[in-house]
Amino acid sequence: MKDNDLTRLEKQVTAQLQEGDILFISIDAFLYKQVARGTGSWSSHVGFAIKEDNQWLVIESKVPVVSKTPLRKFLSRTCNGEVSVRRLKAPLTTAEITQLKQSADKLADSLSSKLYHLGFDFNSKRQFCSKFVHLVYQDALGIKLGKVETLRQLLNDNPQASVRFWRCWFFGFIPWKRQTLTPASQLKDPQLDTIFCTV
Repeated sequence: MKDNDLTRLEKQVTAQLQEGDILFISIDAFLYKQVARGTGSWSSHVGFAIKEDNQWLVIESKVPVVSKTPLRKFLSRTCNGEVSVRRLKAPLTTAEITQLKQSADKLADSLSSKLYHLGFDFNSKRQFCSKFVHLVYQDALGIKLGKVETLRQLLNDNPQASVRFWRCWFFGFIPWKRQTLTPASQLKDPQLDTIFCTV
């Protein structure tokens, strides 16, 4: 994305943004493209917004670990300016925002030595982007965002997915009973309203 386009996008997002908003982007990397294709969605990555020292950050689980990423840097990774900002229907209180940050920090600290889970196993001790968002919101607010489903359910519901790719990714054997959770299921979650979207 060109610098002036990124600046424009950052201003548009910032004008709408509130702490606790969830941001969806599309990362231009082969694995992430397959994630998007396998879920029938344009989005392949998710994080949520907080403010520290008057700066907007996105807390995200990414390769290799959980990070607090400046908003501009987060947006710079999306393809063609594709971004969606979604928000819980009920406004968050100051206490709830504080709890959200504390839950994120607590979970991130517990994962400091654990790398990103490239097998997307929801029941693993390791994290991936949508699982991290799900667990933080569940811990802080008692809200479960997205749909936990098996790989069999996911691929059956998305016939456009490349089973050949996932078979190669899992070294010849897809763990069909493995539970996972996708950014696409959070992007469609009815508990959220769309505040801003370029797609």
